[in-house]
Amino acid sequence: MRPTPTPAPRRRARRGSVERPVNGRLYRVSFLVAILPLLLVAFASSRTGVLAAPTLPPNFDGAGAQALATELAMSYPDRLPGSAGALGAADWVREQFGGFGLPVSSDTWSERVPGGDVTRLQNVWAVVPGQSRAAIIVMAHRDDTGAGPGANDNASGTAALVELARGYATTGATTGAAVKPLHTLVFLSTDGGAAGGLGAARFARHLPFPVDGVVNLTAIAGRGAPRLLLSGDSPHSAAALLVATASRRIAEQTGQSPRRPSMLAQLIDLGFPFTLGEQGPFVSRGIPAVTVTTGGERPPAAFTDRPRDLDLRHLTALGRAAQELVGSLDQGLELTRGTPGLVWAGGRAVRGWAIELLLVSLLVPFFAVVVDLFAHTRRRHIPIGPAVRSLVSRLAFWLFAGVAFAVFGLAGAWPDGAARPPNPAIAATGNWAVLPLLLLGAVIAAGWLIGRQRLVRRRPVSLEEDLAGSVVALAGCGVVALLVLATNAYALLFVLPALHAWLWLPQVRTRSAARRALVFGVGLIGPLLPLLSLALRFGLGFDAPWYLLQLVSLGYVSPVAVAIALAGAACAAQLATVAAGRYAPYPRAGERPERGPVRGVVHAIAASRRPRTTS
Repeated sequence: MRPTPTPAPRRRARRGSVERPVNGRLYRVSFLVAILPLLLVAFASSRTGVLAAPTLPPNFDGAGAQALATELAMSYPDRLPGSAGALGAADWVREQFGGFGLPVSSDTWSERVPGGDVTRLQNVWAVVPGQSRAAIIVMAHRDDTGAGPGANDNASGTAALVELARGYATTGATTGAAVKPLHTLVFLSTDGGAAGGLGAARFARHLPFPVDGVVNLTAIAGRGAPRLLLSGDSPHSAAALLVATASRRIAEQTGQSPRRPSMLAQLIDLGFPFTLGEQGPFVSRGIPAVTVTTGGERPPAAFTDRPRDLDLRHLTALGRAAQELVGSLDQGLELTRGTPGLVWAGGRAVRGWAIELLLVSLLVPFFAVVVDLFAHTRRRHIPIGPAVRSLVSRLAFWLFAGVAFAVFGLAGAWPDGAARPPNPAIAATGNWAVLPLLLLGAVIAAGWLIGRQRLVRRRPVSLEEDLAGSVVALAGCGVVALLVLATNAYALLFVLPALHAWLWLPQVRTRSAARRALVFGVGLIGPLLPLLSLALRFGLGFDAPWYLLQLVSLGYVSPVAVAIALAGAACAAQLATVAAGRYAPYPRAGERPERGPVRGVVHAIAASRRPRTTS
């Protein structure tokens, strides 16, 4: 019996062919551009100096603050913004400040709470005049969600605020008038903190005096570890000197350094500016600000926020740390104005400009290969016009989806209100607008049925046409990356994984479906980072997509960012068809059906409902 001949091994396509168009050597060499920015990141990180502690020891009365927190929580358990309890709590704070002989001011206004109604809000603050008009603000919101007494969030912060102001009383048993601070000290009790930090945003917009620093106290009597919140509503972070000094003062009083977000979390916060802390509006305006808390990124649950759960040890230690921090800021050197982007790695701060330069340098390998791919198509005389029109059709569909979402918003389908992040604990966050979402989905599906008439595959597609579709979509991704760079360079963190993964889709078009799906899926990691951050860090879970849509409808996410994201989705959709083996170039005139897209859909629907006749 003759032996069965073994099949000849499959020959690998040569480099530079239509099957292997990506120049891997050029891609690898282009990474040399990132060496210098990488070195700059290493050398731009440094340990930040710390302001000296004040000479007088802290005299913060933790037991007194606990009694005040209990009184506020029990007297006004429902302090939902606009409620009678919220107004009573404002009077309570005003009486406390007035009893110290300090001048008290207030600001009352009406504003639509995110996802709620127009509400009457009030900020109350006491002022300790200093030798300089420049102010240091100690701040705490006094309201709660209305679901519990809010003993920790934030009667504890409000009580600490009152206790800190007591040290500067000009009447009563405490006479601190002889000690005049160098800065003007402002003890600010804000409203709407549980509804997106409305009071803090209002005060930051209408500052009555220049501000050198802000210390925000939120939920400081919980059982969790001390933590600092640093991010803002724009791609900025708290000033390095303020963060380092706050960390030192907290460590001295508690015996442990406060926790900060991880490096990846800090980068995500710079690329997708989002915070539930009230330091956000100040940081975004270039004012050094930091939040001290024992809670996490998300406010603690209301049903466990009772007076008996207050941790006296943490309340005392963090109250004293706040007193020491204010003394350091008052007696130390002036804080540098401005809040540039920073990323903390342990005790070292990495300058934001170095990180931006590194992210920009990582675009070079992508653009080098895309330009080479475009030249490859031109050398082979591969037409790219149909691929461009195909991408434009997809872009028109995604923009149509964005416009439909905006129209539904104008019709009142989505939550409305101030452009602030709503508290995840409120009912509107977990209550999906199911019917409007279904109607929106139906409208978008109808638009896709019309648009896909020119994008469906009606004939076999050659490898050359498939390559043209990939190259045009990758070039579109490059344009999106440049738009991201022009608006927020840190957001390249979400784009770069897609660029570098999808760059290899032309190389694996002839490989297995599993490999193509893997390459495309890896590219989705970057765009999904903001959604994963909301789901995991802020405890939103499966409500994260709905919460993100709320941020868009409220205007907290800018329309420019949304438009750029939709353009990126159009490019990703074309590359997805390439990965799935379903790409088709825009048909030529002779390849189009007799009926147009709209007439074709109407005719198909009518034909499906026409009764069939049997012979």
